[in-house]
Amino acid sequence: MSRNNEIFNQDQPNVEIPAQQTRAQASQELGFDIPVETVPLPSQGLVYPSGHPLYMKTTVDIRAMTAREEDILTSRALIKNGTLISALINSCVTNKDIDAKTLISGDRNAIMTAIRITGYGADYKADVTCQECFTKQSKSFNLSELPIKTLTVEPSASGENLFICMLPVSQKEVKVRFPIGQDEEEATIIAARKKKQGLQVDNIITDRLMLAIVEVAGIRDRMQINKFVRNMPARDSLTIRKFLDDNEPTVSMSSSFICDYCDHSEEMALPMGANFFWPQA
Repeated sequence: MSRNNEIFNQDQPNVEIPAQQTRAQASQELGFDIPVETVPLPSQGLVYPSGHPLYMKTTVDIRAMTAREEDILTSRALIKNGTLISALINSCVTNKDIDAKTLISGDRNAIMTAIRITGYGADYKADVTCQECFTKQSKSFNLSELPIKTLTVEPSASGENLFICMLPVSQKEVKVRFPIGQDEEEATIIAARKKKQGLQVDNIITDRLMLAIVEVAGIRDRMQINKFVRNMPARDSLTIRKFLDDNEPTVSMSSSFICDYCDHSEEMALPMGANFFWPQA
């Protein structure tokens, strides 16, 4: 039996989930059932093509994290090749037709956070530094209270991860997309390769734009797009980056912070340390 979802404090229908073989075996042989949770998708399924298992789906079901997923989290091979998060998501989603590499980053963040909550609870303790008095202190964050930012802009076509953005200086219409899991993995590999070669990663903005832009004024040739990015007016660059930041559906990984020493308050990005998946007992 599935149980009503409390992840992200959003009520979801108590839907009957077909038991998978491993869950049925656990229930029969060990005397307990592995819980299934329903996770809201920030994208609402609007960015996936009609053949995708999450096409027009507003939620996805995950099985609670077990010791098997802890093995995944300790895999040196998965950490090295940047596929750890994909492997973790693939292991926990109940629909095995879903490939985590094809999911947009915002949906992956929602699922990843939900998996962590099912495994170790919503309480997340981390060391933070006050930006006013620079005092380091330990703070506790409630992951279930992180707000979900759903998709509010229409794709350029139904079931496409493509969005139209008009540039103010060049007056060109560009089509951009939100990053997906495969992009994250490739970026991890490239960054590790550059670090091994002693190269500095100093082209963050152009790399992001080249990844995001799919079409410029009807042109999809990658060489021409990359040339356009390198010579793009700064105001056009800012317009695209602001569009992506303002409209990307995701889980807001930030929380309010009040300093214990100087009472300074601010909205702080959650520090994503190793204890996110390995909290202290």
